[in-house]
Amino acid sequence: MCGIAGFYNPDHDYLKDKSHYENILERMSEIQRHRGPDDSGIWLFKQGGMSHARLSIIDLTTGRQPITKTEAGKTFGIVYNGEIYNTKELRRDLMERGHSFSTTSDTEVILTGYMEYGPDFVKQLNGIFAFAITDPFRERLCLCRDRSGVKPLFYTVRDKEIIFASELKGIFAYPGIQPVLDRKGLNEIFSLGPAHTSGCGVFKGINEVLPGHMLFCSGEGFRLKCYWKLESKPHEDSYEETIEKTSFLVQDSIRRQMVSDVPICTFLSGGLDSSLVSAVCSAELKKQGKRLTTFSFDFVNNDKYFKASTFQPSQDRPFVDQMVKFLDSDHHYLECDNVTQADRLYDSVLAHDLPAMGDIDSSLLHFCSMVKGFNKVALTGECADEIFGGYPWFHKEECFKAQTFPWTMDLGTRKAVLKDDFLDYLKMDEYVMETYEKSVAETPVLSQDNPKEARRREISYLNLRWFMQTLLNRMDRASMYSGLEARVPFADHRIIEYVWNVPWDMKTRDDVVKNLLRQAGRGLLPDEILFRRKSPYPKTYDTNYEALLIKRVRDMMVGGSAPVMEFLDEKKLEKLLTSPSDYGKPWYGQLMAGPQMLAYILQINYWLEKYHISVE
Repeated sequence: MCGIAGFYNPDHDYLKDKSHYENILERMSEIQRHRGPDDSGIWLFKQGGMSHARLSIIDLTTGRQPITKTEAGKTFGIVYNGEIYNTKELRRDLMERGHSFSTTSDTEVILTGYMEYGPDFVKQLNGIFAFAITDPFRERLCLCRDRSGVKPLFYTVRDKEIIFASELKGIFAYPGIQPVLDRKGLNEIFSLGPAHTSGCGVFKGINEVLPGHMLFCSGEGFRLKCYWKLESKPHEDSYEETIEKTSFLVQDSIRRQMVSDVPICTFLSGGLDSSLVSAVCSAELKKQGKRLTTFSFDFVNNDKYFKASTFQPSQDRPFVDQMVKFLDSDHHYLECDNVTQADRLYDSVLAHDLPAMGDIDSSLLHFCSMVKGFNKVALTGECADEIFGGYPWFHKEECFKAQTFPWTMDLGTRKAVLKDDFLDYLKMDEYVMETYEKSVAETPVLSQDNPKEARRREISYLNLRWFMQTLLNRMDRASMYSGLEARVPFADHRIIEYVWNVPWDMKTRDDVVKNLLRQAGRGLLPDEILFRRKSPYPKTYDTNYEALLIKRVRDMMVGGSAPVMEFLDEKKLEKLLTSPSDYGKPWYGQLMAGPQMLAYILQINYWLEKYHISVE
């Protein structure tokens, strides 16, 4: 994984002020160096420039970027962030077509494939990616993002000039671009956050290339092209065939994503998803005489404070212990204390350039920084719940009927601390409803679906488009902040495409949540793990953590200079600080309302202050 950035204008000659623009490219690379601390490179050409910060995973010696290749006297160039898992097959095909390679990197394969097949070559890629390619024959720049949006790619346009980067901070490193919030951006933060509308960069004038899309920039202007989208069609496989195909796809994806020139590891919570990934990885490594390294995450004294709830029915540790013994893995138990978790809230903002998922984000960022001390590449169980229907809102009647996002059905906690005039300005309910209805309308329909199955398809689409994207953003920023590459085998587009059309009664046969995935994993895991009830990413139940957040919010309020207080009602906020917390009530997804709201307020304030954000 890496950090990419650059700019392009078909009508400008950047070489006339070469040193100035090379310095800009260096700054854009340096500010994203955490994404790629191993190497860096820049390339300035007449119509634009590219910069790259490299994390060396494949081709450790010759894979430096940007990579250029010349054909008929014209030079193509690429900067790329990601990993392609079918590189060998693609390289073999291109060599048979007469192409030669100077590196063993997947970067050169993408560029060569583009030169051979044109932009449609992206359809042959199996992987996670964001890249920019300059095409001298068509006199344009092509920006492209993977199907699920695993890898980020932001951009902004000024007249005919486009500026792009892996992270928002890379955009702001370009002279003259300032962080500004308008009503839309404020709603993205206060009404929808930590989720954000697909393609929206939150800041005014900044967008993100949509998942499954390419953006072309040329003298004719800007053109967005969709190269992949979900299609609804009848599922014709039997239940037994569906289990067999699902099992193959899951195992094949995991094995493909083990490709690396450095040792891999896995995150292991003791739940179904991470245990399946770890089991397949462990079996493959044992064939090579190697032992898998695994990591689990928890909080100091959580065994003392833990209280079972609907959202968190059990602790992970006993199941982790069982899986470590089953796998015979080299396991590391990682813990986070209250102060570290609170301090990392601010690092999480720096990682996202936005307020994020409170302590669930800050703790993951901290854990990733610890994992990086051992490994550069980790495989995770992320995305299985969105794809196979694991969340409560797939099953609860009130979520099923709600005409809003099922993970934030109640905006009450958010509204409870905002000033009345700010609420009038935001029109939160109107903004959320408009966004929700637009998203639901995009759901690929199947005419033969009955109303119930059609609604399930809508909820599934919302999860893939919204909730999964939020968690993918979290995983990318939390891991890349420390230069750790976190891979997501369940987000393989082949799995998404296939399972999308599997009927609900197959996914949850015998009323067992995610039963299709469980059946597909038979023989790979102990039954106690295979049929364990879902337990989400761990969080602290120590009330001292919330007390620490309350103190920090009170300290923030002193003096009245905190920028977030422009939007918050002090009396309303005081009521939140003194009210008993309901640890069973969600704020976003399965995150607890009390501590998460406080953490989010602290993050917003730090973000406004640190980034010197102007509000229109």
